Amino acid sequence: MSATHFDPASFFEAFGMRHVDSAGFDAAVVQAPGDDLRCVFLWGQDCYNCNIFKQTALLHRDALLELDLSWFEADVYADEPLGRRFSLHGVPTFVLYRAGKRLGRITGWPGLPQFTAAIRRLREPPPENSAGTS
Repeated sequence: MSATHFDPASFFEAFGMRHVDSAGFDAAVVQAPGDDLRCVFLWGQDCYNCNIFKQTALLHRDALLELDLSWFEADVYADEPLGRRFSLHGVPTFVLYRAGKRLGRITGWPGLPQFTAAIRRLREPPPENSAGTS
């Protein structure tokens, strides 16, 4: 079986992914105004597991777009300081932010159902703390 070649520009364009790097990461992702849910796809050139995500993402493009994420991408093989910032041990990794706060990360591609469930959990309002009320 031969490896599928991806044209990064067209793949990233299909999801409206904006490129970020270590120099501009905070301005583009963390400090940018708005309270949209931001997903940073950290990947590496010629990374087998990253290509698995890309194949799956293209097959399920509509389902991923329905999650209404603001997508960003960075090749951490080419930008090692960004990989060190997140203490990456593998890619792909997805780091999620909203309103300047890091909400969590997904390491590896868990599959569409698990990824979708994780994103939906992040969209749920936090449970109200009823302790100490009467």
